[in-house]
Amino acid sequence: MSKGRVLSEFWRFLRQEKKYWLVPIVVVFVLFGLLIVFSQSSAVAPFIYTLF
Repeated sequence: MSKGRVLSEFWRFLRQEKKYWLVPIVVVFVLFGLLIVFSQSSAVAPFIYTLF
C-alpha cells in the first residue's frame, strides 16, 4: 500500500464515520514523530530531551 492510498483511505474513513475529532490527535502524533526524528542528529537534541 502506498502512503497516498493510506492517507486517502484514512480521510475517507473520517468523512464516512464523522470522526473529525481524530484529526488533531493524528497531527500531534505526526509532529512529535518528526520532532524526534529530526532532533536526534542535531545540536538541539539536549534541549528537547529536557522537555520530556
